[in-house]
Amino acid sequence: MKFEDWGLVDYSASFQKQLDLVAEIAAGTEEERVVFCTHPPVVTLGRGASPTDLSGWQGEVVEINRGGKATYHGPSQIVIYPLLDLKKERALLPVRDVGAYLRGLENWMIEALAVFDLQAEARQAPKGEENSYTGVWVGEHKVASIGIAVKKWITHHGAALNLSEDPTAFQGISPCGFKRSVMSSVETERGLPVSYEEMKQALISVCRW
Repeated sequence: MKFEDWGLVDYSASFQKQLDLVAEIAAGTEEERVVFCTHPPVVTLGRGASPTDLSGWQGEVVEINRGGKATYHGPSQIVIYPLLDLKKERALLPVRDVGAYLRGLENWMIEALAVFDLQAEARQAPKGEENSYTGVWVGEHKVASIGIAVKKWITHHGAALNLSEDPTAFQGISPCGFKRSVMSSVETERGLPVSYEEMKQALISVCRW
């Protein structure tokens, strides 16, 4: 698997780069890859977002084509954008199975967090619950949010893993439909910091795609 690091990149610019790569991967002129990056503070609204998801956010807002509701992206996170062809045969991912891909994203981050002795898990929404439990949880707190899109069976968008506590993050929004207090970070749950580079290397080391 090819890995790229785009560093700190404007959200809209990264979205366009993903769309360009999706077209090229679908055409066979570019190879699959996993992109790591981080963004200046921005709130993105997925296809499931509603007006009540915003309640005072003062920064940039971008409406996009991923699933899910409102979420925050900012420099306290590592953002992961896998650009994978779901038509390909893989040992751990059934062909054209978007649900299995989502579970694979969750498990990938859970295994990376275990490198730092942090016990994380995926959770299912209770029956009738509309909020998005998709992501990675430590106890009752969510440390990673997932929202994806698939075009021509090529994945884009991905996951945002909160590395450090940011007092400005998630202010003025209902992240994934939850109260802001539900969101946490690796540093808060672990009691010790984990850098962007450390987490990136852990993710690469346990990647089985």
